[in-house]
Amino acid sequence: MGHSIDRRALLRGAVASALGISSLSALGAELASSPSATPTSALKGNIHHSVARWTFNFLSLDELCLVVKRLGFSAIDLVGPGEWHILKQHGVDSSMCNGAELNLEDGWGDSRFHKPLIERYRQHIDLVADAGYKNLICFSGNKRGKDPEVGLKQATKGLKQILAQAEKRGVILQMELFNSKVDHPDYFADNSAWGIELCKRLDSPNFKLLYDIYHMQISEGDIIRTIQQHHQYFGHYHTAGVPGRNEIDDTQELYYPAIVRAIQATGFTGYVAQEFMPKRATDAEKIESLQAAIRICDV
Repeated sequence: MGHSIDRRALLRGAVASALGISSLSALGAELASSPSATPTSALKGNIHHSVARWTFNFLSLDELCLVVKRLGFSAIDLVGPGEWHILKQHGVDSSMCNGAELNLEDGWGDSRFHKPLIERYRQHIDLVADAGYKNLICFSGNKRGKDPEVGLKQATKGLKQILAQAEKRGVILQMELFNSKVDHPDYFADNSAWGIELCKRLDSPNFKLLYDIYHMQISEGDIIRTIQQHHQYFGHYHTAGVPGRNEIDDTQELYYPAIVRAIQATGFTGYVAQEFMPKRATDAEKIESLQAAIRICDV
């Protein structure tokens, strides 16, 4: 127990150092007393920025909220209902809600999982709407020998049973595209064409694709052209460096300023969420990586 407390104290000191303040509690007091406090660097306001909770899980959610507010944005991805009260305490948006899924493998492309999925998503659609949020993530799941067309038919049949409720409550279901080459073997929605066809069959403004730039670079490349031609099907974006899901700097093969400018040019008003795994040595440096990534994408 003593070791854990010591580590937390050291971590809080590292975070505070990265933000240029004496302590996280001091930052909390500053934000509480001045909601419009000037962030460490003013953002342009053209892009709605977010960060994935799981990639910065060395921080508590309270601490991550303080960090993102200090960096000048106010949204965190992939937070479930059990922690929404923490976001609300800090005035931070839940830019992509989760918790309705069974897991990443047992998804809508396999009718065997429809019954529990329908039950869970009906419950979570109401939770998301009642909380004042908008986006709820979902997954195609794995093929397990099924033809992609079979997966499309089964996903369409299952999702149609919850779409009317999503439309009524103003919740957008967002299916994430993954690569099956490196990270998620056998995943149905491992290419934009499969996901776009599913959108067309469902024909609802409340079903979109979470276009993960990292995953689609690995799967198919041609990122900017795909965004330009099919942006109407994309409701949310994730970033990360390729290869390795590293920082989105000049050590990797994607040039994010051009990609984000292409997203902005489509008139997109949703969120671009950082989902890279910071590789730098210290916790303070990892927070500096997040600040750098936000600046890179702030076109």
